[in-house]
Amino acid sequence: MNYILFDDNSRNNLLPFTFTRPVSEIRIGILKITEKWELWLKSKVSFFTQDYLQGKYPIKFTNGKNNIWINGKICPNDKLIKEIKALKINQVLISNDTIIAANTGLTAQFNPFHLNSKLEKTASKIEPLALNFIWDIFSKNGAAFQLDFEKLTKGKKSQPLSKTNKHIGKGKIFIEKGANVEASIFNTTNGNIYIGKDASIMEGSLIRGPFALCEQAEVKMGAKIYGPTTIGPNSKVGGEINNSVIFGFSNKGHDGFLGNSVLGEWCNLGADTNNSNLKNNYGNVKIWNYERQKMIDTGLQFCGLFMGDHSKCGINTMFNTGTVTGVNANVFGAGFPPNFISSFSWGGAAGFEKYHFNKAIEVAERVMERRKVELTKEDKNILEYISKLKSA
Repeated sequence: MNYILFDDNSRNNLLPFTFTRPVSEIRIGILKITEKWELWLKSKVSFFTQDYLQGKYPIKFTNGKNNIWINGKICPNDKLIKEIKALKINQVLISNDTIIAANTGLTAQFNPFHLNSKLEKTASKIEPLALNFIWDIFSKNGAAFQLDFEKLTKGKKSQPLSKTNKHIGKGKIFIEKGANVEASIFNTTNGNIYIGKDASIMEGSLIRGPFALCEQAEVKMGAKIYGPTTIGPNSKVGGEINNSVIFGFSNKGHDGFLGNSVLGEWCNLGADTNNSNLKNNYGNVKIWNYERQKMIDTGLQFCGLFMGDHSKCGINTMFNTGTVTGVNANVFGAGFPPNFISSFSWGGAAGFEKYHFNKAIEVAERVMERRKVELTKEDKNILEYISKLKSA
């Protein structure tokens, strides 16, 4: 089989994170959705996404193999894998009007928005975990974490927890090789804890599961973290964090509060940055939606900050409840900036101006160089495309 992960209409409801990646490259739980499918399927996958993203995330076909198209917003599980592998040629697996997967045989064409009349619909017996809006990333993080934790740790032995630490609760703590964890308190009463390869938790940290610290990520001294929270690879965090997801290579390295929030890659929060995650009137939080170009009701009482890739803020920045920040924005200054900050913006509560593309790229290159990661030509092309979008 040749597996292809496709984006459906939910992509626009998952902006700003899908400005720079296919839907399946979103991290939720421990792994990116792409990594989940490759783990469950035991096979590499490719992508069917926006044209401007295909240079970095190409689609691939293999002669003589049937093409299986899988919705990139859906997280796999064992039952779902069995249903997908049981699909016959020209069959489509559906759940509540959502296409889960399709088998088009040797045909290398598939339109998830207008199904070919030759394709026979078959109903799934389960309702899979799926991302439909950006707040699903943190609100469904606990469920996604448990699926990943069971799959990643099955049949494996954890490294021992140092005696300098204290473990409360009957849940599991799984520590990969090379991780350094000292003089901290872990509470697994409400969920398990996963500590990735070569990750580090410094002394005095207080962590409640479910919690994932991915490869080479770092928790700084005295951090207070409430689950379900995921800290992506090569990220550094400190202060107080509650029910949030950080994709990777991003820093919240100082005191300050981050709650019910999602940070993309290469973000940086200045010291004492705080976000509100609860309105003063305790009402539902509304946030900016790119698809409808207006504020929409999340149905949530707790909802914080959503920050796209390469965006940053200065010290003492205050983000209001339900703030959406686009890609490559630079926020600074006193007062609360608006609830929606467009991509390639420079400024704060006093007002914004356009962040010049070449200057933004210079910063991105310097930031990535510190981690020995190259900003590739494909990356620059993607960012340039976003910088020209009027609605970004």
